[in-house]
Amino acid sequence: MKALHIHAGPLARKHIEQHGLKPNDVRLIPAAAGGPKGLILSHLDRQLFGQWLAPTRHTLHLVGASIGAWRMAAATMPAPEQAFARLAHDYIHQHYEPEAGRKMPSPQRISASFSQALDTFFGAHTDGILAHPNWRLHVVTARGRHLLRPGSTVRTPIGFTGLVMGNALSRRSVGAFLERNVFSSAGEALPVTLRDLPTARWALTAENFRPALQASCSIPFLLDAVRDIPGASKGAHWDGGLVDYHFHWNYSSMDTGLVLYPHFQQSIVPGWLDKAFKRRHVPTPGLSNLILLAPNPDWVAKLPGGKLPDRNDFTGMDFGQRVRHWSRAVAESERLAQDWADWLDQGCPIGEVRAL
Repeated sequence: MKALHIHAGPLARKHIEQHGLKPNDVRLIPAAAGGPKGLILSHLDRQLFGQWLAPTRHTLHLVGASIGAWRMAAATMPAPEQAFARLAHDYIHQHYEPEAGRKMPSPQRISASFSQALDTFFGAHTDGILAHPNWRLHVVTARGRHLLRPGSTVRTPIGFTGLVMGNALSRRSVGAFLERNVFSSAGEALPVTLRDLPTARWALTAENFRPALQASCSIPFLLDAVRDIPGASKGAHWDGGLVDYHFHWNYSSMDTGLVLYPHFQQSIVPGWLDKAFKRRHVPTPGLSNLILLAPNPDWVAKLPGGKLPDRNDFTGMDFGQRVRHWSRAVAESERLAQDWADWLDQGCPIGEVRAL
């Protein structure tokens, strides 16, 4: 049984059928939010960024939110394979002790610990990440608008209630509460047209790299919002997955190249609040030039617990059990990287490529 399924939009499928797939064909790689689910891509990330894409000399755009932003930043470090191995280890072993008298740690404690973890992981490499000769990093956050702009303890619950209700009616209503903020390292601009939601673009610098990355991972009510990121408009920033959970973007607006998407599932959900709305997961013409790499659901069913690691494991398992389950899942995920390498070595057979 294959662990990896390869899916492609019509334009991408035609390209593979006629030309196969080479690293220089890929112009953009998105990386989804989704917390622990992203761990299943660890070995595939190591193979892609540490080996297959390493010789490229063209501009490659790496876009991420939440754990996806952490993954894409790790890809731009000097030794990507080691960086991804360390990311998996650090994520698996994260543990936050609650304060005295609390069952769960406060958002303040988690935020402070997470900030220190990011500093330890990236601190010495920030300048190199931002100055990568070919790869451009784009970190996405969700900045509060109107009621959510200040990130206050009084207005925030009201604002998010309005956000949930508005999104149930239309995804476009998200723009009344949140603004997509894209922090980009220097070089060629992000080549995708973004008109679905209010969007602001900022330079990703040494001064705001860590705040932007932390904001992109700041789940509302579990972590504190990051306020007034240097170089951007003032306001509270939260998890980028609120606006772009799986980056269901209009990639066909790119003037050239393909999108390669290592993902933990086949469906591409626009925003975090869209998970329940299956009609919003349907492929659109904007995904025509996209190649998606996702685990075979039958293979996933053989993982510990019959599923991918997920956020519920933080409360559903004790620390030792969670570490064992997640570590085994990451070890098993080497199959994904091997299946990908085999497909490339076999000349990219079109018969193994499925529709999105």
